[in-house]
Amino acid sequence: MRLLIVEDEAKLAALLARGFRESGHAVDLAGTGEEALWRAGSTAYDVVVLDVGLPTIDGFETCRRLRADGVRTPVLMLTARDGVDDRIAGLDGGADDYLVKPFDLGELEARLRALVRRGQVALDPVLTVGPLRLDPAGRRAWHGDEELGLSAKEFALLEVLMRRPGEALDRRALLEAAWDDAYDPRSNVVDVYVGYLRQKVDRPFGTALIATVRGVGYRLDAEAGA
Repeated sequence: MRLLIVEDEAKLAALLARGFRESGHAVDLAGTGEEALWRAGSTAYDVVVLDVGLPTIDGFETCRRLRADGVRTPVLMLTARDGVDDRIAGLDGGADDYLVKPFDLGELEARLRALVRRGQVALDPVLTVGPLRLDPAGRRAWHGDEELGLSAKEFALLEVLMRRPGEALDRRALLEAAWDDAYDPRSNVVDVYVGYLRQKVDRPFGTALIATVRGVGYRLDAEAGA
């Protein structure tokens, strides 16, 4: 998942970003509603985590403006307020879920996965491309009947490729989908992790599913011999 976390408490924002990145997700941060509107309007996020108590325009108004601007990304609102009226205000303003502080990071991540699945009902819960299968919710992947031991970032990169099979994806597109704004677009991290993936996805099985597209980037093929 690529997440936008909108939180003005710097320590909490950093804690959430670190936790999600350690789980293999890409995370961007915004500290104000205005920045959230700009980021969510210019980047295709899987989900937005939106704090209610923001400076200038609060989370309720930010969510309303996102929906008015046509941004349909799922939104989960975070708040220290646990009153029924506040929950109603958030949901009526266009939020998809609501979580009261303090909360458990594991529960937050599970709620976000549920929102992403709900927003992608047209997609199969388990992705299949040729001999590869990938379960985004369970964070498991297989080549045929053999489960693959992937790191969090290898899993994220493979998921991006499997969601767009047969499509040549340039390095910037892969970097933006599987990483986040913290990475320099001139970095060779995509090439490094493609190499790691090939060591686990292709070479042990005598296949060449991850193809290099000269001058562009990489493509995942449903069927390819070594």
